[in-house]
Amino acid sequence: MRAVIAMDSFKGSLPSVTAGNAVREAILELDKDAAAMCFPLADGGEGTVNALTAGMQGHLVKLTVTGPLGTPVEAVYGILPDNTAVVEMAAAAGLPLVPEEKRDPMVTTTYGVGEILLDAISRGCRRFVVGIGGSATNDGGTGMLRALGYTFLDERGDPIPGGAGGLEYLSAISGAPHEALQYCHFRIACDVTNPLCGEKGCSAVFAPQKGAKPEDIPKMDSWLERYASIAGGDPNVPGAGAAGGLGYAFMHFLGGSLEPGAQIVLQQTGIEKAIESADVVITGEGRLDGQSVMGKAPMAVAGLAQKYGKPVIALCGCIGDGAEQCNAAGVTAYFSITPGAMSLDAALDTENAYQNLKNTAKQALRLFCHGR
Repeated sequence: MRAVIAMDSFKGSLPSVTAGNAVREAILELDKDAAAMCFPLADGGEGTVNALTAGMQGHLVKLTVTGPLGTPVEAVYGILPDNTAVVEMAAAAGLPLVPEEKRDPMVTTTYGVGEILLDAISRGCRRFVVGIGGSATNDGGTGMLRALGYTFLDERGDPIPGGAGGLEYLSAISGAPHEALQYCHFRIACDVTNPLCGEKGCSAVFAPQKGAKPEDIPKMDSWLERYASIAGGDPNVPGAGAAGGLGYAFMHFLGGSLEPGAQIVLQQTGIEKAIESADVVITGEGRLDGQSVMGKAPMAVAGLAQKYGKPVIALCGCIGDGAEQCNAAGVTAYFSITPGAMSLDAALDTENAYQNLKNTAKQALRLFCHGR
């Protein structure tokens, strides 16, 4: 039997690679001659760096960068064997890095994101996969761009302050971006389609949850609109408003392409070729419900399997309302790994979750292993 395994993380208990190993063990106990191939899975958000780096035998890089409040933070990114850098912007500018009482997109910056990119460039990386979810910022990516060599000036020719508040004074953009950027290729994991400005823009939709005051929202929106006018890029491109305008900065200044996160991860791992010759595909995550069909990583796996007519078994921690929609999206059958009533703490315990996943996989896959 040839099985392809691509498990997303079970948040709070099992990382992607560990979950995949549990399923692989189950298969090999059923059929020691089976070919069970594990692939990392993530959607471009939290956990993508660890999943891709561990699953593809890359290595992690730790460094100190400028955090969202301008103070140093420890960040981690991954470098894959083909020298692709895997970055989560949240490692340098994420909302969890800012205490709740200090959250204010008028002052938070993406500068540290640019520092991560520079470090990767210094190590020879020219291809980048960047997840931009979970930001604490609304600076249009100007902090990142400043770190990369761009200069944002007021009408007197002086550098503007950082954060969204600094854009009030923006009059011109100049500078000498790092020369290696012309050779870099950026794939941006982004499932957000909001434009940069307007009622669906980043200031109106996302800034409130980042601590913005109601009176600051229209100000930031107008400043970002002027920023786009000075820069010359289209602020209405879908995804321009992602991560407080970081999507706009990547697209307009760095030539980046915004793509669904799960799609990038699947292409990076090369899983499609393995699915084409598989007998069964196993995927899953912590929860399966009606929202799973709206861009979740396991459904991207199921979609690929459906393309080649392959059966898909989905394993999850719990099953929610609307999970049956996953069947139409390519999942042949889905199963909860929880064997019975238990506390949440017990279900999330790493050892329990591993064993429960393994046991459920073994039962779900018996028919594919000749009824053993």
